[in-house]
Amino acid sequence: MAISACLPAYAAGPVDDAYIRSLAAPGKTVLVMEYYDGQGKVSERKGYASASGFKAVSATDVRVDANLTVHLYGIETCQGDMVNRKEDYAGSCDDYARQGLATLLQSPRVIYCRAFVSEIGAQTQDATCYGYYNYPGSLDSVDMFEEQLVSLGSHRIAKRPDGTPARTDLKEAEDIGRRGYGMWADPRIAGQ
Repeated sequence: MAISACLPAYAAGPVDDAYIRSLAAPGKTVLVMEYYDGQGKVSERKGYASASGFKAVSATDVRVDANLTVHLYGIETCQGDMVNRKEDYAGSCDDYARQGLATLLQSPRVIYCRAFVSEIGAQTQDATCYGYYNYPGSLDSVDMFEEQLVSLGSHRIAKRPDGTPARTDLKEAEDIGRRGYGMWADPRIAGQ
């Protein structure tokens, strides 16, 4: 059990885009939490709906209700302040990252999150989340929040205490961000 608590929620395998699309409800933003056991099987599922959507309460946390906050697993902000001249931004890394998460939360029809069963009942739950975005005639996609945030450079892969990356599945996304997007436009950040 202790080993599974350290593993990220993506260990459950690829997501089913059609299933996520099927969760959409007219006029509401739906958030679904699925809890996986050590064998990658769903052991519990909880659903939430909001007419006004779900809000970022920090750079990596989404408030679901008074009893639940979802923490995006394995990503973090840079430390201190940053400057991105292309985006006309100068300020704290936390504020920049929070804006990135808030942008992702503006218009998904469905937020689908995966967590391990060990997270059930916790006030703040580590999870990997996906958003289903649908603008008829122009966009119909299911995107992993962490991958989007890291590739845009608002976040980076967190490091474990031993210095190894917490999410090796996000390496390619971080490589994209490091090409000068978001925080990576500030050369001081590369040295962190």
